[in-house]
Amino acid sequence: MALDTLGFKLLRDIAPGEAVFIDFDGNFHSQQCAKNPTLNPCIFEYVYLARPDSVIDGISVYETRLNMGENLADKIARTWPQADIDVVIPIPDSSRPSALQLANRLGIPFREGFVKNRYIGRTFIMPGQEMRKKSVRQKLNAVNVEFRNKNVLLVDDSIVRGTTSREIVQMARDAGARKVYFASAAPPVRFPNVYGIDMPSRRELIATGRSDEEICCEIGADGLVYQDLDSLKAAVSKANQKVQHFEASCFNGDYITGDITPEYLDEIEAERENGNANKTDDVGQMDLNLAING
Repeated sequence: MALDTLGFKLLRDIAPGEAVFIDFDGNFHSQQCAKNPTLNPCIFEYVYLARPDSVIDGISVYETRLNMGENLADKIARTWPQADIDVVIPIPDSSRPSALQLANRLGIPFREGFVKNRYIGRTFIMPGQEMRKKSVRQKLNAVNVEFRNKNVLLVDDSIVRGTTSREIVQMARDAGARKVYFASAAPPVRFPNVYGIDMPSRRELIATGRSDEEICCEIGADGLVYQDLDSLKAAVSKANQKVQHFEASCFNGDYITGDITPEYLDEIEAERENGNANKTDDVGQMDLNLAING
């Protein structure tokens, strides 16, 4: 973490509803600004957003991702007892701990089948499907020998739009895989996040209105398994038993503040779509100006 590398030491976590102020003289001020606050950390931080070496509310992100892999392996063992998986391959980088622990628990070889280009950003927040599709191919390159004539299980931290997953499945097939199974360390993302994550609208989320079988067909996989939400929560709580409640609205639609209505979601999604349309128009006008002005 940034503070660790600079030599700072952790004193304590800021409490829910607490405001902290440090003045120019270095004096520390703290005040509780909410009545009856409760701790409900965003569970998607542990799934994907946070660095693996982060510790959030006393919970090691790396440890939670190992736990996610164990729980996902147990579900695969229950639901796919006859699965003919030759190798487990992670989608780098955030899914690597989960994939490694999953492979160990199932007794299946773990291999690095994709090499990542670190100069390409996170694709699920990129504007425009064509840009996301192109970026996936630029971001990852398959190691063909790890796919050729094998039944592979690809493990990713989550599936948001499905664009990335679809491209990766096709890359595995192009590299020679016989069968391509897909496992998500997180449950289906069916709802937008309104608390800070730039997450797509409901109609852009591949899981909204689709069953697991339909999603599997959409991404072109031979099989698909998702982590259960209770198992995800257990994976995080296992790292710190004092934390039992989470903000998991992108999975279950339960917005912790209690003031998010369907009408509000419709409104912000309409604003988002209008904003994207304006950006597209701006880009088109820029291209036109360039063409006219040389």
